[in-house]
Amino acid sequence: MKLKKVIAMALAATMTLSVAGCGGNGGSSETGDTEAATAAKVEETKTEAETDTEADTAEVVGEAPTYSSIVLGESYTDLTTTIKWIHHKTDRQEDGTIENYIAEFNKVYPNITVETEAITDYAEDSLLRLSSGDWGDIMFIPAIDKAELSEFFIPYGTTEEMDEYINFPKQWEKDGLCYGIGYMGNAQGVLYNKKVFADAGVTDVPKTPTEFIDTLQKIKDNTDAIPLYTNYAAGWTMGAWDAYLGSITDGDNTWFNQKFVHTAAPFADPGDGTGAYNLYKILYDAVAKGLIEEDYTTTDWESCKAMLNNGQIGTMVLGSWAVAQMKEAGDHPDDIGYMPFPITVNGVQYATAGPDYCYAISKDVDVEHQTAAMIFVKWMVEESGWCDFEGGYPISKTAPSSFDFSAATILQDEPALPGEEDFLNDMNSESELSFNAGGNTKIQEIVEAAATGSKDFDTLMNEWTQKWNDAQESLGIEVQY
Repeated sequence: MKLKKVIAMALAATMTLSVAGCGGNGGSSETGDTEAATAAKVEETKTEAETDTEADTAEVVGEAPTYSSIVLGESYTDLTTTIKWIHHKTDRQEDGTIENYIAEFNKVYPNITVETEAITDYAEDSLLRLSSGDWGDIMFIPAIDKAELSEFFIPYGTTEEMDEYINFPKQWEKDGLCYGIGYMGNAQGVLYNKKVFADAGVTDVPKTPTEFIDTLQKIKDNTDAIPLYTNYAAGWTMGAWDAYLGSITDGDNTWFNQKFVHTAAPFADPGDGTGAYNLYKILYDAVAKGLIEEDYTTTDWESCKAMLNNGQIGTMVLGSWAVAQMKEAGDHPDDIGYMPFPITVNGVQYATAGPDYCYAISKDVDVEHQTAAMIFVKWMVEESGWCDFEGGYPISKTAPSSFDFSAATILQDEPALPGEEDFLNDMNSESELSFNAGGNTKIQEIVEAAATGSKDFDTLMNEWTQKWNDAQESLGIEVQY
C-alpha cells in the first residue's frame, strides 16, 4: 500500500472519526541500486563517524553518524541546534514527563534544543504531516509500507549492527537497514485485578479458553466486579484482540506474516482450544454468557483505568503498555496483574513482544539536525528510562528493565517473505477485515452479535472466511495451507 493510498484512507478515516492502526508490512523496493548505495554509505559513514567521535567536534559534515558510532556524553557535545519531535503521547506531554526527560538530556547536551508536539489523532494526522513534510526531525513512524522508508527517513545502521543494541531491529527494516527504534516494547497478555481473583476464589490464572470463561463466571458469582470489561465504546481498544493472532494462539511465529495470507480457512476450529477461532470465541462466549459490563455501549476508556485499579473490573484484554496507566489510576497499584493470554499450545503458553511506535529521523533535514536527532533518540532509548517507566518490554539491550513475563515463552513474529511484504496489507484492505491494522469494527460486531443473538459464532467466522477467500482470489494470492 503506497503512501498516497494510505493518505486517501487517512482522509476518509478522519471524516468518519475512526482510528487507523499502526502497521508496517512493507513492499519491494523500486530503487534497488539506490538502496544498495545507501547500504554502502551507511558502512562508510560508520567508519568516518567513529573517527569523528574522537575529535568531538560541533561541526558535522558529510553523512550523519550511525547509532552505534555515537558515544553518549562524548560525541558531538558542542553541537548547537534545535530539533523538533512529533509524537502521540499527549498524556506524557501534559503531565510533564517528556519535558523532564528533555531537561535531563540537556544536562548532557545543553546546546541541543528539543521542541515537541503531541498530536491527539496521531494515526491519521501523522500520515498527512509526513506527506507534506511538515513534521520536523523526529517522528513516530505511522502506518506506511516498508518500501517507502528510505523516501522519508535515514537508517540508524544495518539491522545486524543494531541487533547488538536494541530488540526488534527488523520491525522497520528495508534492504538490511534499520529505520525505526521503538520507544517501548509491548508484550501481549491480559490485565487482571489480583484481589478480585482472590475474592472470587480463583487461585491460579487461567491457561485455556474454558478456564478463562470459568474464571469470569466465578467473578460474576462471587464478587461485584465486572468480569471482563470490553471497552467497546472506545472502538480502538477492541482492535487489541487481533494482536494475539499467530504466535500466541498457535505457537508458530511464521503464521501471521507468512502463512496467514496463504491459508484457506484461517478461522476454522482446530478442535483443541487454539487458533484464531478460539481467540475470538472467548470474547463471543463472555458476552453471550453475560460476563461483561451491563451496557457495552456506555463503556468509558478513561474511567475504566480507576475501575480496574480499585477492583470494579476483573479483567481487560490489552497489551502490556496499559499496565502503567492502570497502576497510576488509583491507590491499589499492587493489585494490578498481567497474565499470558489464556490459550495453551502443547502445554506451553506463548506471548509475542514487539515495539510500540518507533522513532524515525527525517532524511530531508540537514546533517546537523540528523546528528542531533540521532543523539537524542539514542539517549531516550538507552538513558532516559522512559521504556521502563511505562512498564514496557525492553527496547535497549543495555538499559535496566523491571519487566517480567516469565510465565510465557516470548516469541517475535517473523517478517513477511521476500517479495510478499505487501500481501497482508493488500489482503487487509481487499477483505476489509484489517487484522492488526485498525480492524476494530469487526471485533465490535462480535460483541453485538453475541449480545443480541443475531448471529452465532460459527456464522461470523464463515463470513470472515468468505471475505478472506474472495480477497485471495481477487489479488491472485496462492492458497497453500
